[in-house]
Amino acid sequence: MSEKTQIMDDAAMRRSLTRMAHEILERNKGLDDVVLVGIVTRGVALAGRIRDKLAEIEGQTIPCLSLDPTPYRDDRAEARPAKAHVPGLDVLRRRVILVDDVLYTGRTVRAALDAIMDAGRAQSVQLAALVDRGHRELPIRPDFIGKNVPTSREEQVIVRLREVDGEDGVWIAHARS
Repeated sequence: MSEKTQIMDDAAMRRSLTRMAHEILERNKGLDDVVLVGIVTRGVALAGRIRDKLAEIEGQTIPCLSLDPTPYRDDRAEARPAKAHVPGLDVLRRRVILVDDVLYTGRTVRAALDAIMDAGRAQSVQLAALVDRGHRELPIRPDFIGKNVPTSREEQVIVRLREVDGEDGVWIAHARS
């Protein structure tokens, strides 16, 4: 993978996150009982940005939590405990907006859903993804999408965020011919 094509710059990312924040507000008729849960690593930074946009629009700050679903992965050799606990994940009777950078096969989201279910019964769970690249292996669909990007399985979507990587942008890395 050496040839890269940029598909979103910092301005496009900012516009997408602003639109997603408005869609979250419309779908939930405000922010009552809403909590953002970012999937480690870049989903956490994106959830923080969405939280800031929502506060800018509504003048109300909502909780923004972090979730590492690794112990819940079904594609890892190590078995997880019957009830793994995610500290600080308070979702009981909340409307959870699960945030990730790239939605691909759906396995990370499935693992995150298991972690949320173990933490308590949420009122609802909605999914926000900056990039939806297709190729789902599970029946999972995002409620809020920054950009749909048709890709081949040989391509890679690279999201870089200033909080983690020092710059903002989304690229597709193409396999060399």
